[in-house]
Amino acid sequence: MIIKELNGIKPIFGKDCFIAENAVIIGEVIMGNQCSIWYNAVIRGDVHYIKMGNKVNVQDGAVIHATYKKSPTNIGNNVSIGHNAMIHGCTIHDNVLVGMGAIIMDDCIVESNSIIAAGAVVTKGTHVKSGCIYAGMPAKKIKDISEELISGEINRIADNYVKYAGWYKEEK
Repeated sequence: MIIKELNGIKPIFGKDCFIAENAVIIGEVIMGNQCSIWYNAVIRGDVHYIKMGNKVNVQDGAVIHATYKKSPTNIGNNVSIGHNAMIHGCTIHDNVLVGMGAIIMDDCIVESNSIIAAGAVVTKGTHVKSGCIYAGMPAKKIKDISEELISGEINRIADNYVKYAGWYKEEK
């Protein structure tokens, strides 16, 4: 893993986190407890801060960045960021699933209990209301989320990634 201090600022990690050997975490990154950063993920807090809550998983190949002195990135608790997703200068609240290959651009707000579908492009400044699924390019609301999707997908995936991270920590 590459964990790099930049301009005198080091990443800060919570308890019980897993960071893959080839993950890259740079600069002003603050991470909560039980987070997992998977293979080839990049979290680059070089131009603005990146804050992540508890139980956030950043899956393989995902990129998290921000916009210089303008748009930081804030990620809440119990958030899953799918493989090859790109999160840039936005706010993602609690209990959110970001699908594989999705892109969330600057100044977007994704409220709690929402899903951004695989491959969706959430354009600059979009406000995703709580309890919605957004899909497409550009992403638009396609439906409301049922209670089954919240527990069956959002919570299940976040919980599974805590379990998967435990397998890797046991190997050391």
